[in-house]
Amino acid sequence: MPKNRPTSPYLAPDFYARELARGRHRDIAGGRWDETGELQLTLLREAGLAPHHTLLDIGAGALRLGCKAVPFLDAGRYWATDASLALMQRGYEVELTHHDRLPVEHLIEDATFDFPGVPEHVDYAISFAVFTHLPLTSLKRALRQVRARFPEVRKMLFTVFHAPEGVERFRQANGIVTHADRTPWHFSYDAVAQVCAAAGFVASSSGHWLPRGQVLWTAQIDRSPARLFT
Repeated sequence: MPKNRPTSPYLAPDFYARELARGRHRDIAGGRWDETGELQLTLLREAGLAPHHTLLDIGAGALRLGCKAVPFLDAGRYWATDASLALMQRGYEVELTHHDRLPVEHLIEDATFDFPGVPEHVDYAISFAVFTHLPLTSLKRALRQVRARFPEVRKMLFTVFHAPEGVERFRQANGIVTHADRTPWHFSYDAVAQVCAAAGFVASSSGHWLPRGQVLWTAQIDRSPARLFT
């Protein structure tokens, strides 16, 4: 990857300011606004999410999922992080219809997966179409931080693109071309499984059809005796 190219297009100078000025807050997340938001909530509910649970939306963007999850969850149970607070605030202002159920303080700018200000008790976390734009090191950090910051998290759902080990350029089934060294990024199945295990998770991938050929992974804390006593 050229030295002057950011690891993600979202990290390019003035990207968010430029796109928000154009009214493109929905497009930043890749479009398919209602369809994908509904899909995310469906996946979470299938994983066990209930109204009384606390949900952390990592890379929440303009609250595509939040617009669906906030009415479903009990008031105050949704938290969101993103590299751009301005993007989340735009979604809060123009897309969300249940402001009374989501304190604006639950929208937290965080580009490094530190989750500042998010309470320790999180039941479910999701990061949808985030690590398709970031290298494997970012996924590794996010998993480690989720494990460290939220010790009782039940499940973390995330999506990636897959390609065979060692393949630099790969055409996914729906035609999109992914890369080993730049966005959109792809990883081998074994690489993802290894970073999950290293972070203390038991993880598996799903056969769900997802937009653009992404693969859904579900990670749960490894509570096996061997893990607990290491």
